[in-house]
Amino acid sequence: MIIQHALKTAQQCLEPVSDSPRLDAQCLLSFVLQKPSVYLRTWPEQALEPEILQAFLKLVQRRERGEPIAYILESKQFWSLDLKVSRATLIPRPETELLVEQVIRIAKQQRLKRILELGTGSGAIAIAVASELSKKQLLPQIIATDISTRALDIAKHNSKRHQQAIEFIQSDWFQSIPQQQFDLIVSNPPYVECDDVHLTQGDVRFEPVSALASGEDGLTAIRHIAEQAQSWLKHGGWLLFEHGYQQAALVRALLSENGFVDVKTIKDLAKNDRVTLAKKQ
Repeated sequence: MIIQHALKTAQQCLEPVSDSPRLDAQCLLSFVLQKPSVYLRTWPEQALEPEILQAFLKLVQRRERGEPIAYILESKQFWSLDLKVSRATLIPRPETELLVEQVIRIAKQQRLKRILELGTGSGAIAIAVASELSKKQLLPQIIATDISTRALDIAKHNSKRHQQAIEFIQSDWFQSIPQQQFDLIVSNPPYVECDDVHLTQGDVRFEPVSALASGEDGLTAIRHIAEQAQSWLKHGGWLLFEHGYQQAALVRALLSENGFVDVKTIKDLAKNDRVTLAKKQ
């Protein structure tokens, strides 16, 4: 079978399960061939070796069952960084780049010395922040935590790959962190309601539930962090969350109830409430 026909066959198989079946097919075939996508367009009549075709069709079957492309390829682009991902971690999402932008903005303005990320997963946020600040000769100490050792292994791999000096600690939120105070704490915690139907649909059903769902109202993790964060922040220190678009008012109320000031929510590119930040007095 030639490249052109293989792509067409795969696209037809993926149309019922993917919003971008042709792109998915191209990504999978490029991965198997270890060639850039331009190669597929340049040599559409190139015949595929039987073992290559078989490997490609196996990946197409995985995608046909709904498995996300990022997990199949074990790779995801985030903040121009190529990050390794696995089913032990969430797949980094474009809207989370807003959280990174806000951390970088504050870090540049106030020349922060110590940053903590809670629930790092693949390390996407910490590594993106570190890589951007290092370009500006700003080198704060960054500590990133996760309760999952498997996730931390991925984060450490990504940090080493991108040559960023981040300290990783296995911890259930603040539990195992040596007592100290930070200039800024950032988290993209689980914030989906535990009985949300979306957890059993689409790509999300392949992601770790523990990194997605958080109690009946989706706010258990955010509530816990907001209640504890004052003890871990310096005066004037910042706390930043990503959250669901419908949760902004509740998150602002939680932060105010726990003594934070200058509470503000920022919208993402889709005009949805996405990040809320607040300051310790």
